[in-house]
Amino acid sequence: MPSLENLRKQAKLVLRWHRTGYYPVAAQIRAVLPRFAGLCDVEILTGQFTLGDAQELVARQAGYPSWQALKQGFDAMPEQTHPVSQAPRPGAARPVLTGLSAQLFVADIRAACDYYAERLGFSVVFVYGDPPFYGEVKRDCARLTLRCLAESPIDPALRERESLLSATIEVDTADEIKQLFLTFQSAGVDFHQALKHEPWGARDFIVRDPDGNLILFAGPAQ
Repeated sequence: MPSLENLRKQAKLVLRWHRTGYYPVAAQIRAVLPRFAGLCDVEILTGQFTLGDAQELVARQAGYPSWQALKQGFDAMPEQTHPVSQAPRPGAARPVLTGLSAQLFVADIRAACDYYAERLGFSVVFVYGDPPFYGEVKRDCARLTLRCLAESPIDPALRERESLLSATIEVDTADEIKQLFLTFQSAGVDFHQALKHEPWGARDFIVRDPDGNLILFAGPAQ
């Protein structure tokens, strides 16, 4: 069953997304927290956002007006009536989410696999179809699913202008993000954004793959 500790971890994840400039979280913040309602994505991601803000977001998504109210309500309820979950059947284990994969749209599956393997150090997990229309590449815990489409579903000019990300991949340390950038630079990777310090405390860069997909690689600034 989800616990208060699970919800704390969820709030910390929201805070991390904000610090790494993950644009989808800006929409969540704007929709859930009234004081951010009139701000654009950039204003939200470059403005102050604390752990308390993230906890309030999690609380409101669970139906409580504040984190304190969530804690009081969560502790007072019988476990099977927690609004954030349903009790498992007797004897059944709670389902555990074991992986996450972003899906990228590409024009040529084999060419995309070659790019991610040769330039970015991924390995090819599988390629499916004759001719191939689906595949997956991975590096460590990062997985990218590749789907073949003749035309991009995102307007290329809009993607470039708004820096619309297809995936975000994180590393743990400042040294790792710098080393990764230098390695990709040596491999002749095309960058939408070079390595930079962000005002919210992250250090990141954005790779542009041959199909125009923008992949953010992020780590702490120090």
